[in-house]
Amino acid sequence: MTDLIDLTDRALADTCLTRTESLALLQTPDEQLLDLINAAYRIRRTHFGNTVRLQMLLNAKSGACQEDCHYCSQSSVSTADIDRYALVSPKDMLQGARRAAEAKAQRFCVVISGRSPLDREISQISTAVRQIKEEIPIQVCCSLGLLNEGQAKELKAAGVDRINHNLNTSEAYHASICTTHTFADRLATLKHARAAGLELCSGGIIGMGESDEDLIDLAFSLRDLDPDSIPLNMLHPVPGTPFEGTSQLSPRRCLKILCMFRFLHPRREIRAAGGREWNLRSLQPLALYVADSLFVDGYLTTPGQPAAEVQNMIEDLGFTVEVTYQTEAATSS
Repeated sequence: MTDLIDLTDRALADTCLTRTESLALLQTPDEQLLDLINAAYRIRRTHFGNTVRLQMLLNAKSGACQEDCHYCSQSSVSTADIDRYALVSPKDMLQGARRAAEAKAQRFCVVISGRSPLDREISQISTAVRQIKEEIPIQVCCSLGLLNEGQAKELKAAGVDRINHNLNTSEAYHASICTTHTFADRLATLKHARAAGLELCSGGIIGMGESDEDLIDLAFSLRDLDPDSIPLNMLHPVPGTPFEGTSQLSPRRCLKILCMFRFLHPRREIRAAGGREWNLRSLQPLALYVADSLFVDGYLTTPGQPAAEVQNMIEDLGFTVEVTYQTEAATSS
C-alpha cells in the first residue's frame, strides 16, 4: 500500500517523486480514492488555501486549421459541424474581456485556430490587448499556435501576460495524436515565449489512448519546463474527429490523474480544463480539492458550465473565488 503521508510530506518539501511512486498514485485502488484526494488536498491547501482561480476564453478564430490534431474539431482531418470564421475584431475581444471580468475571471484567454498566426493577426490581437489593458485590469493569456521569437516579443510589448501552448502528451506518443508538427516544435514556441518574458501555461490532454507511462512522461516534461500554470484537459470525443469513438476516462480515473499531477507540481496552478464536465460528471466538485483553477462558460467548440453554476459549486464547497482586481463591471454584478 502506498504511504500517502510520506509522499505528501515529500511533495510539500519540493522533493520530486520517482516514476514508480507516480505510477502507484495513478494506480490507486478505487477504495482508496478519497484518501488520495485528501492527500492531494493537503498539498493544494498549503500553497493555494481554499481559493479558486477562474478563467474564461474566447474562440477568436474558428476552424480551417491546417494541422491534423486528432482530438480537435477544428483540424484538417475533422468533419465536425462547427462554426468557422476569421479572426474577430478587437472590439469583440474587448467585449469578451468585459464578460470575463463580470464573471470574476482572473484571466481572459484569446485562442485562435491554425498552425501559426499571421503577422496581421498578431497586430490585431496586440491592438485588442492594449485596449483591454486600458479598461480592465485583467490578466490576458493568448493561445495562438506556433510562435516565433519576434511574435512573442510583440505580444509581450502589447501587454499579454501569458502564452498557452500545451505539450498535450508525451514526446513518445505525440505522433499518435498529430503528424503535422512535432513535440520539439511545441517546446520551441514555449522557449520563445519565455525568452520574451511571458509567463507560460502548458499542460496536456488525457484520455487519448496514452499509457500510464505517457502520462508520467508528460508530467515530468512539464516539471522540467516549469510553467506557471498547468491545464489538464480531459478528452471530449467530438463526432467527426478521429478520436470520436475514444472513451478511456471515468470520473475516478480523471481524479487520480489530477492527483498525480498535484504531487509532481505542488506549487503550480493546476486547472481542471476542457472536458471536465463531460468526464467528471457528478464528481466535478471533488476536482477542486486537487485543482485550484477552472474554466467557466465553455471552451472552443464545446459547451461548458456557466459561470454562475461554477461560483455556486465553489461556494457550496466552502471555497472562494480569487479575484486580484476590481472593476466597475465586476463590482456591479
